[in-house]
Amino acid sequence: MFNHHQEEEGGDIQELMQRYQNLKQGRANAYIEEDDFERIIEHLDEKDEIGEAIQAANLALDQFPFSALLMIKKADLLLATRKYKEALLLLDTAALYDHKDMNLFILKTDAYLALDQPEKAIVLLQEALHLFEGPERTEVLFELADVYDDHEAFDKVFDCLQLILEDDPLNEEALYKICFWTDFTGRNEESIRLHQKIIDEQPYNALAWFNLAAAYQGLKLHEKAIDAYQYAIVIDEKFDYAYRNMGDAYLRIRKYREAIEALEKVLELSHPEDVIYEAIGHCYHRMKNYAQARFHYKKAVHLNAEDSRLYQKIAATYMQEGQWEQAIKQLEHALRIHKHINEYYILIGECYLHLSQFKEAAFYFGTLVKNKPKQIAGWEYLIKCLVANEQLDAALEQTELAYMSTQGKVIFIFYRSAILYMMNKPEEGLLQLEMALSKSSKLLKKFIKFYPEIVQDPKVAELISQHKKSKNS
Repeated sequence: MFNHHQEEEGGDIQELMQRYQNLKQGRANAYIEEDDFERIIEHLDEKDEIGEAIQAANLALDQFPFSALLMIKKADLLLATRKYKEALLLLDTAALYDHKDMNLFILKTDAYLALDQPEKAIVLLQEALHLFEGPERTEVLFELADVYDDHEAFDKVFDCLQLILEDDPLNEEALYKICFWTDFTGRNEESIRLHQKIIDEQPYNALAWFNLAAAYQGLKLHEKAIDAYQYAIVIDEKFDYAYRNMGDAYLRIRKYREAIEALEKVLELSHPEDVIYEAIGHCYHRMKNYAQARFHYKKAVHLNAEDSRLYQKIAATYMQEGQWEQAIKQLEHALRIHKHINEYYILIGECYLHLSQFKEAAFYFGTLVKNKPKQIAGWEYLIKCLVANEQLDAALEQTELAYMSTQGKVIFIFYRSAILYMMNKPEEGLLQLEMALSKSSKLLKKFIKFYPEIVQDPKVAELISQHKKSKNS
């Protein structure tokens, strides 16, 4: 039946096109009605024969010179050929005969935007709001929202969507869009009031519950957000985005088991994503279930093998279990992907330190120092590594280099003092400590943590005590 209808329609347009050719060639009894001209123009437009379509529009306007419909059709074709000013002139003429045709405003808007005149488009559409009601007013508001978006008047986009929903609370397109713009503009309180009103009238609107939850989440009211998401999934049990966001909300309040349950539901309802597996892995990691964390991080890696952070997270689970060799393998993967992330050098160096492989550890800490000589962390780890390997002369030398490279960071004077004590040079060590304390006493705890035995030295204890007294007085 459908094919028969299609054949009839195809035959009809062919007969119409033949009449059009007859009219073009001036044959007798060739007459075409206005609505038939519209069909001919649309047919040629669909076949991408724009030039021929414009010719048809010109011929049509010769016969129906006061037809706003045909003028609008021709203006649409002129826009397609980038004749924006000519199109605007024709649309102005069409408006004299039918100023309430929606296409008139849409095409004029397109022309103004193409001519980089968004202000004129905005004024035009604001005028149109007073002319239309119902679905046509909604269409104008959507068009105006798009213009405001292009013009980077983002709060105005939110305003347009709010107006649409006040008129049409069930408009799905507006409900979807306003969720994004609420987050983008930070207008969460207004969104909450709007969606509470919608829910009062339409309590089974899952999208409205979702948007209400998202607005609560934007204000970090995670418990309220979770309650609203739960209403959304009661109404629509396959609402995967509600489960996703609810999982994030549970994660924020450290309810990891509930977060895992919600995120696993996302995996059931939609295509597997690395970010979901990573989030589940993070939950297990926080629960100190390192095997399960690792399992899910590896699932994420299978989906996104170029994300170096995932290898680092896998390595962290191995490090928590003291599996240093396994951690090193993962960190080497991470470094192959991103060679300039400092943290990877520190972590892999730490692993080698735990294995007492000081040469390898020093290599990674040294590489970090070469890459980032002004940063403190690399120097600290390198010095600690050399001390752990009892290379005190080298460690002392590095404190000097570190002090110069970091533009005189006082921590390295403290380290120099501690190393001198380790080298059985208490007088020099005490002088360095006195110098360090005169510059900054805030680092004293770090100094003692670096070399706890130093507080057993009476002169050191006395110096620290005197410094505290003078500071208090």
